[in-house]
Amino acid sequence: MTAIKGASVFVTGGSRGIGKALVEELYARGAGTVYATARDPRSVTHPEAVALELEVTDPASVAAAAAQAQDVTILINNAGASVGASYLNSPMEDVRRDLETNFYGPLLITRVFAPIIERNGGGHILNVHSVLSWLANGTPYSASKAALWSQTNSLRLELRPRGIAVTGLHVAYVDTDMTSSIDAPKSDPRDVAVAALDGIEAGAHEVLADDTTRWVKSQLSADLEAMYAQLRN
Repeated sequence: MTAIKGASVFVTGGSRGIGKALVEELYARGAGTVYATARDPRSVTHPEAVALELEVTDPASVAAAAAQAQDVTILINNAGASVGASYLNSPMEDVRRDLETNFYGPLLITRVFAPIIERNGGGHILNVHSVLSWLANGTPYSASKAALWSQTNSLRLELRPRGIAVTGLHVAYVDTDMTSSIDAPKSDPRDVAVAALDGIEAGAHEVLADDTTRWVKSQLSADLEAMYAQLRN
């Protein structure tokens, strides 16, 4: 289990949506320092947060941010992108962008911060996945999140002996800018942040933040027709 009170926490994508809610909830729980990152650090609005510029796909940018956050014990890989709309019709650069941001980005950041966290006595990493880690929706985004889930499962085993626990957060639609055009029930970002941080403090391997996610997880051992009605005919 990892204590949030007094901890130094690094949050990617910390200026809006789930990331902004995480920053707010971290301070509500007594975190010592919260580094909130964004491509434009001026978009970080929390008055106590340390705003840092970060492009998660750029090694130089990651190294520069990490150099300013050497006291970190908790890393939250939250930044994400959803660019490609179709495997068959989207430009390949859009498909690659989803993988670069959602898979390679968290890996790059984890590789830089794992030694820092270990040097500071151990700690925790939270990776923000998606219900689409388990449910394909025809977009490269779901593939990137499935790959991140696999990455998280491997890193959990590799980092455990180094005193670093790893939690995967799975969630369906959340009321953020990314889902503004979608007409469907959505979770409140604050509720997701609360569940995520509860998971860190409890040492949970996974956090399933809503009923949709819990249902999809429960169907993984069933035949494909259970989740994909199109296959029933």
